[in-house]
Amino acid sequence: MTSLWRAVMGDTPPNPDDYDNIEYWSNPERTGWLTKQGEYIKTWRRRWFVLKQGKLFWFKESIVTRGSKPRGVVPVATCLTVKGAEDVINKEFAFELSTRSDTMYFIADSEKEKEDWINSIGRSIVQHSRSVTVNEIVDYDNNK
Repeated sequence: MTSLWRAVMGDTPPNPDDYDNIEYWSNPERTGWLTKQGEYIKTWRRRWFVLKQGKLFWFKESIVTRGSKPRGVVPVATCLTVKGAEDVINKEFAFELSTRSDTMYFIADSEKEKEDWINSIGRSIVQHSRSVTVNEIVDYDNNK
């Protein structure tokens, strides 16, 4: 059923564990409309985005309540970069959000909106990521 959902909707349904205990409907760090490229079907869809507590959520509607279910969520701690992408996808006000395994593309409504989202997401990446994990530490003295 999940693969059918992905094929039809172009998005991966979010796992509630990814946003449990986050009140995304209350006092978010940033909200606004962005156009997002689908994960599997590469069509562009306008979605309402909410950035809160290190998670970037998206919804179909701009009215987000306790009962609203996100269409998707990205934990920004898994993101490596957020930067402009007009030259990559040839669309004005575009930016990209990259993890180790994937790159998502977004289009803002203006240059200011694009820069504001890049700054907000970038700040959240820094606040919620660990710069080095225990598994990434190399002990050169002991060749580990």
